[in-house]
Parts: sequence; structure tokens; C-alpha cells
Amino acid sequence: MNTAPAFSVIPGSQVHDVLAGREKEVVDVVERAYRLHGEGSTVNPDSYFLRFPDRPSSRIIALPASVGGEVGVHGMKWISSFPENVAAGLPRASAVLILNDTATGYPFACLESSIISAARTAASAALAADRLARARGVRPARIGFLGTGLIARYLHDHLRAIGFDLSRAGVHDSDPAHAEGFAAYLAGHGATADVHATSEDLVRASDLLVIATVAAAPHLTDPAWFGHHPLVLNISLRDLGPEVILGAYNVLDDVDHCLKADTSPHLAEQLVGHRGFVDGTLYDHLAREREVPADRTVVFSPFGLGVLDLALARHVHDRLAATGRLTSVPGFFHDLRRHEAPPAAG
Repeated sequence: MNTAPAFSVIPGSQVHDVLAGREKEVVDVVERAYRLHGEGSTVNPDSYFLRFPDRPSSRIIALPASVGGEVGVHGMKWISSFPENVAAGLPRASAVLILNDTATGYPFACLESSIISAARTAASAALAADRLARARGVRPARIGFLGTGLIARYLHDHLRAIGFDLSRAGVHDSDPAHAEGFAAYLAGHGATADVHATSEDLVRASDLLVIATVAAAPHLTDPAWFGHHPLVLNISLRDLGPEVILGAYNVLDDVDHCLKADTSPHLAEQLVGHRGFVDGTLYDHLAREREVPADRTVVFSPFGLGVLDLALARHVHDRLAATGRLTSVPGFFHDLRRHEAPPAAG
């Protein structure tokens, strides 16, 4: 007799309960996922973009992936980005994530995933900032946030959790009210936060620059702004001009994934016709000691790998299962028989 697999629905409140205040643990989960990816124990196909002719700024993205090793899960994140939501008081991004069993292929959980997505993005960038700063031998003294949405907040929390001094900060946003609001958030966490009138002022004042905007094309194009050689977390991927990229020490999370879709590194590749400006991946810097120059701008460009989402979602699922807090949907899988049962003999 077939036994229907259990299927759980994990709301954002439970995801938050598992991850909030455990940012260092999240960074550790993400680091292990990067190592599995670098060792060839993952499958991470291209992301698939659903776009809309009547809403060119919006998209929904499918990120299928599989993670082997101790994680052992297949799945997919389905995440939307509708920038116009912000004006209506809603977050720009929303997401769900499905986890599939590796033996049967059956999905066994659906998780609210905007929190997972934000946490893995922040943990990835924080991990890179830590390893690259250590290899560089220079700890940033002043952090700048260009873009002040959810990702910026999560990045602040993860950087602080792994030991960065964030007491001096700068902020710039295309919406001054959002910049003021984020500066107040930083001040509430003990930072002296200055709101900068222009992105140039912020870039020039920052040793560690977090770029988390919704920019569709480069607007930071003057290499002179980066003459002090900051460490740049190029999270939104399209803000930096190829001139800046070509003069920098460039670390990507995955070369093939990052060099597409008109990201800043992709534009640089199109300009020069080669990938020689790429200096390595984050895994390269995790797996072995590598020198990182202090006399060049250092840019980390993460395309955002689905394997990170799956690893963190599996972590959330397993933590809830271990504490008996999973909520299953009775009868989610129905009619599992191959054939109808024969009629009873009369």
C-alpha cells in the first residue's frame, strides 16, 4: 500500500524564528554550501526569468538547484521582483521555495522564502567581506550603504554578527525618506550614520561599500570615485560601469552565472572580449590562502546561487522538524494508486 509523503508548509513567521539572531549560523550554512558547490557536489542550472511586456521593470525568477553532501535536497526558489511595490508600501520581492526529496522526487515542503533569500544574500556577501578583508590585511573602518531596502538591513545584521565594526556608516538612497529611515535604524544599533546627498559622496567616504539597489544599468562609472580602493559588495550587480570593473580585483560567486544578463562583469566581458579581469571565485578564496591586493578596489559580485537558498531552506526545515514544529497538510498528495482497485467479488 502506498503511503503518501508528508508535505509541510512553513510560513515566514517560522522561518524568522529559526534564523533571527542566528546570523553567524546562517553564514556557516552558506559557507558549507559554497564549499559543496566548489567541490562539484551541486547542480545549479541557469535561472529562468519571466518578464512582462507591460511591466519591463518587473520579473519573476525560477532558480532550480540540487545540493548533495550532508544537505541532500533538490528544489526551486520562485522569486518575484516588482519595484513598484515599494511606493505602495509593500516589499519589492516576494518568494516561495519548494524542497524535493532526493530519492523519490516528491516535494516535502513549501517555505515562504523572501526571508531565506535575503538571509542567504546577506550571509554570502558578509562571508566574502570577511574573507577578502582578512586576505587583504585591511579591516574596513567605515561602511557605506547604497540602497536601503531589506537586503541592506540584513547585510548590516550579518556583518555585525561576524565581527565587523559598523559604528561609522554612511547612507544614500534615491528616495531621501528611505535614506533617513535606514540611518535611524543604524543609529538605533549604535552607529554614527551620515546621509549623503549623492552616490559619489558615499562612495568616496566608504571603505566597505554595500550596493543593494534596483538599478538596471550602470550609474557608478567614474573610476576616480574609487581611488581610495574600497572593498565593494556588488550585490545588485548592475550599478558599476565596466571601467570600474576592469580596474578592480574581481571575485565572483560563480563565473558562468555572473557573466550574463548584462551584469556589470558581463558588460566588462562584452567590452574587452575576454574574462581575464576575473581574479577568482569566493570558493577559491575559501579553499586556499590567496593574496588580495590592498592597492586596488576589490569587488565581490554574487549572481545569487539557488544552492544557497536550498541549503538554508533545508536548515530551516530540519530545525523545525527536530523541535516538532512542522505543520503538515493532510491529504496533500491524493490518489497514489497506479490502477483502480478491482471491484469486490459479489
